[in-house]
Amino acid sequence: MPKTSILKTTLFSLATLTAGSAIADSDATGQVHYPEGSLDSFAGPADLFTGDVQVDIVFPSNDVAHYSGAYVTFQPGAHTAWHSHPAGQHMIVTDGTALTGTRDGKVVEFLEGEAVWCPPELDHWHGATPDEAVTHFVVTAAKDGENVIWKDKLTAEEYASATE
Repeated sequence: MPKTSILKTTLFSLATLTAGSAIADSDATGQVHYPEGSLDSFAGPADLFTGDVQVDIVFPSNDVAHYSGAYVTFQPGAHTAWHSHPAGQHMIVTDGTALTGTRDGKVVEFLEGEAVWCPPELDHWHGATPDEAVTHFVVTAAKDGENVIWKDKLTAEEYASATE
């Protein structure tokens, strides 16, 4: 199946990544199936994101696997606030070009099919370029039940500097 047909929308990891309102089916082997649309899908809240962001939970964490996954779609210019992950996060671009930056001013641009590992406790932001939407799939680990620590919003000046 082509990438673009599976990537209608997106993740980011909010606290709801571990909860969600799952309509999950369990088969005789104990496998759990999460049908498309059975978990939370929501607009990124304005206090945590700048611009138009859509988050689509794909799977929650559980008692054995302390990580969750989601698609997050950022419209042009949209991005997260500063945040960190107590146990780290993998981001894989599924469509478009993503940016992620750290407090020291370093910015990584990554393309469809490329991934970035964000280590535990590193303050960072991520999102779209000014001119192109991006969707990335995130796998976010949890430590002591927490998967993200939100901080201050990225300023317009910080984003502009990162995208020059």
